[in-house]
Amino acid sequence: MIRVRKAMALDCGSMARLLNEIIARGGTTALTRQVTAQDMQDRMDQQPDRTSWQVAVDTGEHVVGFQWLAPHADLPPEAADIATFVQVGQTGLGIGSALFKATSKAARDLGYVWINATIRADNDGGLTYYQSRGFRDWHIDEAVPLDNGQIVSKISKRYDL
Repeated sequence: MIRVRKAMALDCGSMARLLNEIIARGGTTALTRQVTAQDMQDRMDQQPDRTSWQVAVDTGEHVVGFQWLAPHADLPPEAADIATFVQVGQTGLGIGSALFKATSKAARDLGYVWINATIRADNDGGLTYYQSRGFRDWHIDEAVPLDNGQIVSKISKRYDL
């Protein structure tokens, strides 16, 4: 059974390991460099009154997914950016759905009007995930260089709260 709760500083190491496995596998995230627990903590500490961090944990309290919601410089103040990460091999089991239920509530509580998700155009799983939540395309960035030099297109999807 999966349980969703607010992320804590103690979760940063687990979130970094989960994210690093996704980064190492490649093909689904625009992130290309490994992260540390401190990187995760630093990100969590940015604008804590405007962000939400949720983790999905299994019965052993192991982090199997996480989602963050935060302001983004390219978005208006009534919009927040979202990112979702689920442990490799655990997608399609309802983890993302459980995370989004908690995150969308948090977004409303924080006063946001809509949520933006920007997904690599070659990430079919990510595109399907957000589409199935009710996100709709609103912007496309063509030929975006990633930190490792790879060129991808990105699709931004909008969810009105």
